[in-house]
Amino acid sequence: MTSFQSRAICPPWSAGVTTYSGYVTNGASGLTLISPEGTRYRFDPGALCLELLTTGGPGAFARYEMLHRPDDLADWLAASRLRLDPAAVTVDADDLAAARRLRDALWRVARARTRDETPPTADLAVVNDAAAGLPLIPQAGRDGSRSWRTPLTGAQVVATFARDAVDLLTGPYTARIRECGAHDCHLVFVDTSRPGQRRWCAMERCGNRQKARALRSRRAPG
Repeated sequence: MTSFQSRAICPPWSAGVTTYSGYVTNGASGLTLISPEGTRYRFDPGALCLELLTTGGPGAFARYEMLHRPDDLADWLAASRLRLDPAAVTVDADDLAAARRLRDALWRVARARTRDETPPTADLAVVNDAAAGLPLIPQAGRDGSRSWRTPLTGAQVVATFARDAVDLLTGPYTARIRECGAHDCHLVFVDTSRPGQRRWCAMERCGNRQKARALRSRRAPG
C-alpha cells in the first residue's frame, strides 16, 4: 500500500463543474498524496467517488483510516474535487458512519470491476441506497461561476459521492476502472485517457519506480 497513511494537502477552495467522470475543478484535479518514503505526488483517480477511497477502507486498508471524527470528513472535502469550504459543511456522527460505509462498499465494488467480476449485491445496495439521498445542489453565478446552495450537510455529500459512483458504474468508462499496476500499490482509478493505456496511479510515483526497476534490471550483470 503506498499512499493512504497521510492526509492530502488541501488546496484553495474553488467551484467545480460536473462531467461523466465526476466533479472536476476549474484547475488541476486530483489529490496530493505522500508515499511511505515521504515523497509527495499528484494522484487523479478520474472520478469523485474514487477519491473517497484514498481515505481508508475495509479489511487491511483500515490501518490507513483518515476519517476518525466528523471534522475529518469536512476537512478532507476541501482537498477533494468538490473543493468545499469545511466551515460551510455540517457533518455529524451519522454522516461520518454513512461516508465510511459507502467508501468501504465502493472499494469492494471497484475492485470487482478491475477484475471483471460481478460486484457484490450487498455493496451495490449500499451505493444505491446512498444515492437516493438529496445531493448537493449547484447554483450558477452571474459571472458564470458555479457554487453550492448552502447550508451543506454531510448527508448531501454522501449522496453526491454515491450518485457519482452510479454514473461511473453505469457509464461507458466502467470497463476502464483499474488498479495501479505496481505490485505494492492498490490505488484505484478510472482511465479517461484517449488511448486507454494508463497503468499507474501516477507516473511520478509508481510509473517512475517501474522505469527505475526496469533500468536496473537491464544493467544487471548477466
